[in-house]
Amino acid sequence: MNVLELKDVTKKYGGFTAVENLSLELEPGKVLSLLGPSGCGKTTTLRIIAGFAAPDEGSVQIAGEDVGELKPYERNVGLLFQDYALFPHMTVAQNVAYGMRYRGAAAAAIPSRVKQMLSLVQLAGMELRYPNQLSGGQQQRVALARALATDPKIVLLDEPLSALDAKLRLELRIELKEILRSVGATTIVVTHDQEEALSLGDEVVIMHAGKIVQRGTPTQIYQSPADKFVAEFVGRSNWFHSTRSGQSSAGFTSYLTGDGVEIRAKSSPSGYNGGADLCVRPEHIQLVDSAAPEAPSDAQHNSMAGVVLDVASLGPDVHVVVELPGKVRLLAIRKNVGKITGLAPGQCVRALFSASDVLVFDVDWR
Repeated sequence: MNVLELKDVTKKYGGFTAVENLSLELEPGKVLSLLGPSGCGKTTTLRIIAGFAAPDEGSVQIAGEDVGELKPYERNVGLLFQDYALFPHMTVAQNVAYGMRYRGAAAAAIPSRVKQMLSLVQLAGMELRYPNQLSGGQQQRVALARALATDPKIVLLDEPLSALDAKLRLELRIELKEILRSVGATTIVVTHDQEEALSLGDEVVIMHAGKIVQRGTPTQIYQSPADKFVAEFVGRSNWFHSTRSGQSSAGFTSYLTGDGVEIRAKSSPSGYNGGADLCVRPEHIQLVDSAAPEAPSDAQHNSMAGVVLDVASLGPDVHVVVELPGKVRLLAIRKNVGKITGLAPGQCVRALFSASDVLVFDVDWR
């Protein structure tokens, strides 16, 4: 049985449709990331599941039970808010125990459960501290312990790491994933952060304008985006507007950009008609000095001449911006392995990438 089922859910605020005809299922023990830009409907979806908002149409089932008439505290849902929402006048132990007391847990069982949860989130020994005596990361752990303490059917996390700095966010993201996995918590994570969504979720749902535009594993979402919106929103991309020029014998399609540059691609949009937008991920591009010997041309590879505009070392990656004909700018990403890249502004280079790495979208995609 699915832990969660949303069926044809629609929610409107005046003339604005926040969620439109949305259906979603979630299996036990799975972590699902809801990812999308601000205003796409992901937080409204979470509020509908939690019971803070009622759908205008459709139904919500948790563990096979229609919860449409149930109040939030009657749904056995664990909540972790963006600001943690800890009670400042309560100790850590009292905050974790609050949900259990409110839901009528046996008083004798509460202390051991609190101890178990604080040990799980690595806060053993901090029972008597107050929220203002904790760091942001520790407050986040307390809020997570409170959300898990009632053994909820489903855990809902609303931008759980957004209030933390970048370094701590990465550390706690790893811990959060381990904790959720260790207790087998069925979880929905709402976030606008791509890395957070892709790293936490067993599956990722991309939302846009109140609708689900794609659902899949992190690998599927990144490597096989359903449309141009997903390709643009998830990861970095280089785009070329083109027209189809022919089909090679090897099954690769040829396209021409507005500047007459030929790009070969293995994929082609279904029902293709007219222009196409081509997408190439920066990490798929290899840059070589233009003076280097050029490999024999074949249908599986692309080669574009350009000039290096900028080389920026960004921690583990080196970002190289190349200007192509027609003032088109191309971003290539190299791994920073502690060696000089051998590239400098003003250098003439060739950008090489495989036809198999070119994603093709009809310009009339939406």
